[in-house]
Amino acid sequence: MLIFTDMRTTLLLLLAAVLLFSCSTRTAVDSLYINATVYTVDSLFTVTEAIAVKEGRIVATGTTADLQQRYRAEEVVDLQGAFVYPGFNDAHAHFYRYGLGLQNCDLTGTRSWADVLARLDSFARELPAGSWIRGRGWDQNDWEIKTFPENTALNERYPDNPVLLTRIDGHAALANEAALRLAGITAATRMTGGDVLLKNGKPTGLLIDNAVDLVTAVIPSPTEEEVQYWLLEAQERCFAAGLTSVTDCGLDYKQVEQLERAYASGKLKMRLNVMLSDAPGNYEAIFRRGMILTDRLQVRSFKVYADGALGSRGACLLHPYSDRPGQYGFLLSNPAHFDSVAALLYEKQFQLCTHAIGDSGNRTILNIYAKYLGGPNDRRWRIEHAQVVHPQDRSLFGRFNIVPSVQPTHATSDMYWAEERLGGGRMAGAYAFASLLRENGWLPLGTDFPVEDIDPLKTFIAAVFRQDQAGWPAGGFQPGEVLNREDALRGMTVWAARAAFEEKQKGSIEPGMVADFSVLDTDLLQASFNALQQARVLYVVSGGEFVYRKPKP
Repeated sequence: MLIFTDMRTTLLLLLAAVLLFSCSTRTAVDSLYINATVYTVDSLFTVTEAIAVKEGRIVATGTTADLQQRYRAEEVVDLQGAFVYPGFNDAHAHFYRYGLGLQNCDLTGTRSWADVLARLDSFARELPAGSWIRGRGWDQNDWEIKTFPENTALNERYPDNPVLLTRIDGHAALANEAALRLAGITAATRMTGGDVLLKNGKPTGLLIDNAVDLVTAVIPSPTEEEVQYWLLEAQERCFAAGLTSVTDCGLDYKQVEQLERAYASGKLKMRLNVMLSDAPGNYEAIFRRGMILTDRLQVRSFKVYADGALGSRGACLLHPYSDRPGQYGFLLSNPAHFDSVAALLYEKQFQLCTHAIGDSGNRTILNIYAKYLGGPNDRRWRIEHAQVVHPQDRSLFGRFNIVPSVQPTHATSDMYWAEERLGGGRMAGAYAFASLLRENGWLPLGTDFPVEDIDPLKTFIAAVFRQDQAGWPAGGFQPGEVLNREDALRGMTVWAARAAFEEKQKGSIEPGMVADFSVLDTDLLQASFNALQQARVLYVVSGGEFVYRKPKP
């Protein structure tokens, strides 16, 4: 009996020694995420099971058994078969504007002008007398009567409240007489790159492109407290959608300073790549300071506008609009201005990103880019939208390494009326995402929210299927331009990071990358069209920290 006890004690001591040795040889990490399908989106598009994270960065990926054997963690998260992707990255959006716009009347999805007025009446009921009434999101192309609205009803309803209702694309707006008076807009108002629509010699209230800026310039600026509040509201919605990074297209330097104060408070955690707007004060401020390159905020590029939008007929076309003979749209600045900006940013080594929708707008900017880039390069100058590109101009993207930054949901939003605007002959150069990918070899994807829905899963579905939620049209809109699933996912992750010079920091799940990833209940690479419509975000991790958990039912 004594011998047996001694043997048992010896075995227990040996086992304890083995366990102690095992623990001492395993590397300590902060967290392990196990039992998942992990799409790393690395160069081999590796699929694995688990992730080890320390100090906000990924230290290893592999099988669950392998990582549990190699690492010991303070936190072990069993993902129970869920699907993990690099944190979704919106390559073209308007984060700041989206946040502040949350306080305005939401007009998206309205089906008529009467519907717009009904929403406004409900919204304005809570506003103080004399205050501004702002709304955004109407689209006359969704109405049975597809003509632009006029401000008669606004003048009758709100004679003492200035009203500005911005179209879904941000390139047109309707203002009532009170707002026009404050902005000094009359029938005689003229400008480059904008238009004040008249009827019987009087303004209808409909403003196109640069004319909208005359009204927004007289709207009181929000307070610092309001800005900080709405930025955090925007962040919460982005995280809930699975986004961990956003490129914010077109801010003023003072707005960047507001973002920096939000980061300094520790509350803002969304990673932002900010393009500064094309304005003298912004050039002066950032050239004096130099590029901003931090873990969460990057400012190294400028946003320039070549033309307007197709929906408001402000996009600059080589030939007239098919549904409006004699109207070509227009450039928002003279070509000499675009040339001067290109020369300046090439010298300063800043990235140039230009909004171009129409085939004439795209041709103008592509040729200016080519003049300065001169051939193969790594400047990563971008064309934002590249929506209608003449097929003869498409090769310029590849020859000069120009990046087409596109938004797949624009195609599925516009497909109902785009051919009316362009005619069948021009559609071969419109929304040609697969063709653009072949030219440059990679293609960043975005949503342009709040112009489109913030949901990156809608980007994926639109890129892969090119159908609306009802599955229309059968076979997809321009089916030859669909992207395969792997490329769509790359466009929302590593290619979006590359478009911002950040592919060595994020965009894939690999050792050394920031620990940003989104966990879904659905396999984007395998699920059916209907299953993708029901996909949900379960968790979002940013810098190794949970920033979103799906609420329990």
